[in-house]
Parts: sequence; C-alpha cells; structure tokens
Amino acid sequence: MRTLIYITLILCNFPSLAAISKWISFSQSNGHITIPVTVEGIETHAILDTGAQIHAINTAFILKNKLDLTATGKTRVKGVYGTEDKKTYNQVELSLFGFDTQIDGLVAAQLGFHTSGILLGAGFFDKFIVQIDYPNSRIRLITRDSLDLGELENIEMRAQRGTGRPIVKVALGEERSAWLLLDTGSNGGLTIKRSVADRLGWLDNKKLSSEISRGVNTLATTNSLRIDEFKFGPYTLENVLVSVPGEGQSANLEDQFSTTGTRIKSAKVEGILGYDILKHFVVTIDYKFGHAHIGLPEQG
Repeated sequence: MRTLIYITLILCNFPSLAAISKWISFSQSNGHITIPVTVEGIETHAILDTGAQIHAINTAFILKNKLDLTATGKTRVKGVYGTEDKKTYNQVELSLFGFDTQIDGLVAAQLGFHTSGILLGAGFFDKFIVQIDYPNSRIRLITRDSLDLGELENIEMRAQRGTGRPIVKVALGEERSAWLLLDTGSNGGLTIKRSVADRLGWLDNKKLSSEISRGVNTLATTNSLRIDEFKFGPYTLENVLVSVPGEGQSANLEDQFSTTGTRIKSAKVEGILGYDILKHFVVTIDYKFGHAHIGLPEQG
C-alpha cells in the first residue's frame, strides 16, 4: 500500500544517554556527513541528512549484498527535480552509536556507491540537541536537561511544520531576508529559487555559469554564480557560491527529499543552505523546538 506520510526512525530500544555524549568522528564526502554503522550485520556508512523527511536504504547496497528485505509496498518520494514511487522496507536491523535497533519504512533510493548503506533524515535527531563541529569532523549529542539552547541561540530558526526539518532565516541583501532549509545532505553552498535570484539582480551577473546537478530522482540544469557577501547568524561570509535552477527548470527546493502528503502551511522556504557554508562552523541545533547556535571551533 502506498504510504503518503513521512517516516520517523524508531529508537525505542536505545537506553538513556549521558548528559553529553563523547565526540564521534565523522567522514565528509562531497559535503555529506557519514558515520560508521552496521545494517543487517554488514558494516557500512550512514548519511546524516537534516534536509531529508524520510530515512532511506541504498539500492546499490541492497544489490551488492544480495539482501532479502521485508518489502511493505511503495511510497511517493519528492526530490528537488522530480517525484517517483519507491519501495519501502520494514524490520531492517541497524547498529549505531553502540546500540542495536530496527527501522521500519526505509525507502529504497539511489545514494551513490554501495558503501553508503543508509540515509537518516531529520526525524533521527528529534530526541537530542545535536552539535556538529564541521572543521574538526566530529559530532555529539546533548540532552535538553543539560543545555537550554533557547537562551544561547544566535540565529533565527524553527522546525518546519509537518516535516520537523530545520529552517533558518538569513540575510540575502541589505533589505532582503529569506528562510532556507539547513541541509547537512547538500554539498553546495546556497541554492536559491530562480525567482528570488532574479529579483535580487543576481541573474544579470556576467559570470553566470551552467552545470548539471543530480537530485534524488533525476538530473537537471542549474546556474551558478558568486555573491560578494552573505550573512549567516552573526557572521558575514564573502565570495559565496550560489546555485539557481536553470531557466524553465522546475525545482522543489522546499522539499529536497520527502514524501508527498497533506501540506501544512509554514514559513515559505526559498532555498537550501548546505555544506559549503556549514563547513566553517560548529552548529548546535535543537531540531524539535527550533533553536540553533552558530559558532567557531575551539583553537588548538
């Protein structure tokens, strides 16, 4: 039966963690955060993607290891550049952070080479405050009773209604602000709707270039350029790379990787903020209650 609601990861078998977990090293590949996990007894890696509304298993991983998984039907998945029906699987064995559990509703998707076995979306992080130290490639979890992130936040953020994904408010110019999806699964810098870029005069840039981008379902043409300044929380970045959907190209920037279903009105999302911005910072996020702090890494 086709499922039209987003999938959440069930972590009911996890014991309570200490107030602050140890730092766990992660790998960065094309801007993606990956951590070592075991799926169905096979060592692999999980992609942590805050922009994903679902959890997914790599079709290449299934084929490589000849897995006989319990299929439960199909779900309709909307990517940046298209929508397709995908198989879903239940009772998939998963081991991570030293604990064992099972996941239901894993969506079959193309996640690149077979060494990336699964993708864990925004629902994975709801139980904790997550701190990602990008420059030092490490991540840790913090319980809410040990840190009130609402008192420390230095950027306007909220959890998007209906998805739980983090969206942040940024300045695109002196008088223009926008809500962007904070996406640890995006390897770009800024991806902005073409209509927004046009109103800001960015498309008049003589150095505008074209390239092919891959979404979760298909390929598409994009334009790219660099802007002089971009303000992210209390910090101003220079010479920032911006990607814009090509002329006539339809793009679901507010739904980079999600299931379809009833739309719940929320802040209008006008783009995606990805790795090329995040790589400079320590990002601390309370996904459930919509708080965030942006900081610089410790020296030494």
